[in-house]
Amino acid sequence: MRPHSAKLPATSGPARPVGLRVRRAARHWASALAGALLLAAAAAPAASAGPAPDHGADPLAWTGTWATTPTATPASDTTAFRNETIRQTVHTSIGGDRIRIRLSNEFGSVPLVIGEARVARPAAGGPSSRIDPRTDRPLTFGGRTSVTVPAGAPLLSDPVSLKVPAGADLVVSIHLPEPTPGSTLHAFALQHNYVAAGNVTGRPDIEPTATIDRWYFLTGVSVSTDRSSSAVVTFGDSITDGSDTDVGANHRWPDLLAGRLRASAGPNAVGVLNEGISGNRLLHDPNPPAGSDAENFAAYFGQSALRRFDRDVASQPGAEHLIVLLGVNDLGHPGTVAPESERVTAADLVEAHRQIIARAHDRGLKAYGGTILPFKDDTLGFYTPENEAARQALNHWIRTGGEYDAVIDFDKALRDPSDPQRLLARYDSGDHLHPNDTGAEAMARAVPLRLLR
Repeated sequence: MRPHSAKLPATSGPARPVGLRVRRAARHWASALAGALLLAAAAAPAASAGPAPDHGADPLAWTGTWATTPTATPASDTTAFRNETIRQTVHTSIGGDRIRIRLSNEFGSVPLVIGEARVARPAAGGPSSRIDPRTDRPLTFGGRTSVTVPAGAPLLSDPVSLKVPAGADLVVSIHLPEPTPGSTLHAFALQHNYVAAGNVTGRPDIEPTATIDRWYFLTGVSVSTDRSSSAVVTFGDSITDGSDTDVGANHRWPDLLAGRLRASAGPNAVGVLNEGISGNRLLHDPNPPAGSDAENFAAYFGQSALRRFDRDVASQPGAEHLIVLLGVNDLGHPGTVAPESERVTAADLVEAHRQIIARAHDRGLKAYGGTILPFKDDTLGFYTPENEAARQALNHWIRTGGEYDAVIDFDKALRDPSDPQRLLARYDSGDHLHPNDTGAEAMARAVPLRLLR
């Protein structure tokens, strides 16, 4: 799949986003893209602004309201931050009275020093970089406002009292006081985020030195409320990640599914957690052919679904349901952005899905299989008669094998009845592989809400 990538303007500050050539290549090739918390706290005074965080016992359960998957960066991506603040926006699926933020240095090779971090709701009107100061809260970690995250580790904040509405934006500002490589990120956020000089985490207005369409070091938001709640994890590639839907519109199909759930009359709140990665595969990590342009972007495709399952699915707060839509990149990448030696069969894909089902059931999750969308005449070179035959065989097993707890027939919902190997034109983003906003809406409608109640 071809992930959307917002155009990065030239920066006046020292952050160095990846170059335009790489972004263009990634947009062209990134196809059908789908513990213990170790920390060493750096001494810092507790922040005085906003209500004090809650350090006491936590009697209420936590449920994820937003999530994304972290990946590594290719060697060509030299993005770094030096005494800068990253202000990033996420969109909640359910609301709550308290929140926790998950940060990550999981792909960093050096400790991540966070000078200060804060969370707020955006201001009504004005630029999207502006926050409402009445909602501004400091984030603390073991009671401290400054913290060092070891290389390879995630970090969970203390609970924060903040009323968070469902279906609303939330702004997280992180100050990085030391030279910091942008080593852990989600590369295709479909959301404008901002970099500014110095520590401006608590300022309502900032002067951005760069606009980025990535999430750096931020991987999850969970909420606590007295209302019964659970979460569904959407586990996929670029179609789930939202590639080719409008930037800033929250028109990814999981976002639209969350909207349907909020509008329905169910007694429980259901969070929707998007764990899609553009270019992701079931069976293989990124492995660009030596000397190919894919060396400049394949790392953004993330670890294989089988490798990342425990972090991205099994450990999600409140998760009870799983929707799987993966396999098309396993078919299309070999010979394009992966070696031909990694070509897989339908039987290989079936066995990978069986592993996901078994691991989901082992954790008490209900697992639902999504059929793979058609991609005849796609512009990325995925379609061949052999790949189509493998897609059909995999879809037949998903529909009839009886191993998933239920089937979500995305293929049937979006294919052209007159040529079932193609996407219906009104759902096609133009590359014959990724759905547009209308197609994402059709995908959300294809999910029976009764499965998630």
